[in-house]
Amino acid sequence: MTDFTMEKGADGAAIITWDVQGKSMNVLSMEGANTLSDLIDDALADDAVKGIVITSGKKDFAAGMDLNVIAGMREAGGAQGVFDGVMGLHHLLRKIELAGMDHKTKKGGKPIAAALPGTALGIGLELPLATHRIFAADNAKAKIGLPEIMVGIFPGAGGTTRLARKLGAMAAAPFLLEGKLSDPKKAKAAGLIDEVSEDPLTAAREWVLAASDADIVKPWDAKGYKMPGGEPFHPAGFMTFVGASAMIHGKTMGVYPAAKALLSAVYEGAMVPFDQALKIEARWFTNVLMNPSSSAMIRSLFINKEALEKGANRPEAPDQTVRKVGILGAGMMGAGIAYVSAMAGIEVVLIDAAQASADKGKAYSEGLLDKAISRKKSTEEKKAEVLGRITATTDYDALKGCDLIVEAVFEDPSVKAEVTKKAEAVIPEDAIFATNTSTLPISDLARASSRPEQFIGIHFFSPVDKMLLVEIIKGRETGPRAVAKALDFVRQIRKTPIVVNDERFFYANRCIIPYINEGIRMVGEGVNPTLIENAAKMMGMPLGPLQLVDETSIDLGVKIAKATRAAMGDAYPDGAVDEVIFAMADAGRMGRKANAGFYDYDEKGKRQGLWAELDARYPQADDQPELTEVQHRLMFAQTLEAVRALESGVLEDIREGDVGAILGWGFAPWSGGPFGWLDMLGAAHAVEICDGLTERHGDRFKAPALLREMAEKGESFYGRFGSKAQAA
Repeated sequence: MTDFTMEKGADGAAIITWDVQGKSMNVLSMEGANTLSDLIDDALADDAVKGIVITSGKKDFAAGMDLNVIAGMREAGGAQGVFDGVMGLHHLLRKIELAGMDHKTKKGGKPIAAALPGTALGIGLELPLATHRIFAADNAKAKIGLPEIMVGIFPGAGGTTRLARKLGAMAAAPFLLEGKLSDPKKAKAAGLIDEVSEDPLTAAREWVLAASDADIVKPWDAKGYKMPGGEPFHPAGFMTFVGASAMIHGKTMGVYPAAKALLSAVYEGAMVPFDQALKIEARWFTNVLMNPSSSAMIRSLFINKEALEKGANRPEAPDQTVRKVGILGAGMMGAGIAYVSAMAGIEVVLIDAAQASADKGKAYSEGLLDKAISRKKSTEEKKAEVLGRITATTDYDALKGCDLIVEAVFEDPSVKAEVTKKAEAVIPEDAIFATNTSTLPISDLARASSRPEQFIGIHFFSPVDKMLLVEIIKGRETGPRAVAKALDFVRQIRKTPIVVNDERFFYANRCIIPYINEGIRMVGEGVNPTLIENAAKMMGMPLGPLQLVDETSIDLGVKIAKATRAAMGDAYPDGAVDEVIFAMADAGRMGRKANAGFYDYDEKGKRQGLWAELDARYPQADDQPELTEVQHRLMFAQTLEAVRALESGVLEDIREGDVGAILGWGFAPWSGGPFGWLDMLGAAHAVEICDGLTERHGDRFKAPALLREMAEKGESFYGRFGSKAQAA
């Protein structure tokens, strides 16, 4: 079966249907593009065909380009291969756009429309933009947009040039630079599409049979075209591009090449004829695709993330779909887990020691649903349906019939042990028991269970409804069915899982804590706090370490420090950090929740700036370190822990290390994750930096033996450990 088929009607309308076999969503391959090109040629050459409609045989139109194909262009032919492949797409879409018309008179062409039954993303919108009119179904669930910027590239099949010329640079900016997605009605209001219809295929068919020559000439192909909002050399357009350049640098700190390249393509393309602008777009797209940042982002945020979500590391086991989940503890975490579970259609039993607490936990879901309704993203019917799945109670007998338990009580082993025993007394023999803990070893907690092979860790990140990552932790005796159950559950609630082995702090927290600690340590050393925070952001971290500890709460940091010191004894390495953070806690500065931390906050909790007295408590040194020195300390504090986790077997797959780092704590997404970043640096250079940091700041920066060995052998992480990913 081919990806595109064509049916010519007796009325003169040719319907081209896109339906990629074996996939739930259409994605464009080079073979598919070639088939489409041949069908367009056929229809344009057939005198009996008066117009063409391109639609989908699925409930949605298309998810975009197959990024594996784009990566293949780069691997096979380098920059020239990418440029030639992209220009091939430009030629196809330009053929659709000109539709056989005479180049001088702009007459004699055949109308071509797109009929979108549902979601149209990436090339799924770039293709319709090349047609003469876009009809979309009145489908509130459909999403229309160009999200390429989110995976480190930009719309390179004409979407950048066409949208900028259709809407103007300023109006197009949210869709191009932010990857904004819209439902059909909002897309029409914004000018992305032309019509919203109950029956887009019929509407499109009627339009192509009635359209005139004038209806199919795009504005940029008509004489006297002027770009909305002004070209770059127009006073208004000049100010737009100056502002856009400043906005991009402010948001990306200069570390995301795709945003700068996109703006360059729009700016340069606006000053030349349309066909030349497409070549400029293709050159900038090639430039971005050849940048290691683009490769790393595509690998981690698309290819690897998708593989993990599809169960790349799932052990062999029968289907473990969760039917009924019991959640022990109705605090913030338990309430959040109940909400995402109920939203996924799973029956939920939410238990707490007091009925008022259980009811409050259920009310958390009600609050989120009310907010969604106020934003017209949900309905009263949907709210009633979701809340109807949640039973809030104190009665453990309600857990009967649950096939999964998620315990989310206080981080106290004795409390966790108590609720484990109470739950296991009533749940089915084959039920899986999961503990949501961020720091306590799973193997130790499993001692309270009579079925340790069915005991596993499922670590959610807060807030549960927003955070994409879920960390699944295998204890020493955890069996494969428990892992499969956890993975299937995470897939049901539409999160991204990573699976790690048991060790204190697991993977995410063992990397986050050193990052935070290094920032706090530098405050104590007299490093300018503004330098610390901005150094982190200029490396692409979403939050500086001081802001991050404020968000997670300083008293939590104190608790973790005390527990870690008790466990490690004389080997505890962070006494200098404790001097600062304990003093902050003693001063009542517990972070955002107390409206006082390393930052000041107003009465509404809005961050105002760094605490005015911080300089008085920790005077700044006369000699401040170089920016690069601060950045290396913050980045290597995290990255070396990731390497140690791989070295010790906590991590079994570097894909999980990179995806987990980006989704879990925002590790510089432009780098593709800690292993992607080290591959960019090169192991030898990374070791050289580590040696310098160790000499100046201590053994916490000592290069792990694995990294030093790789430097000596000239290896990269994806070169050495990527074979597992490729095999999967």
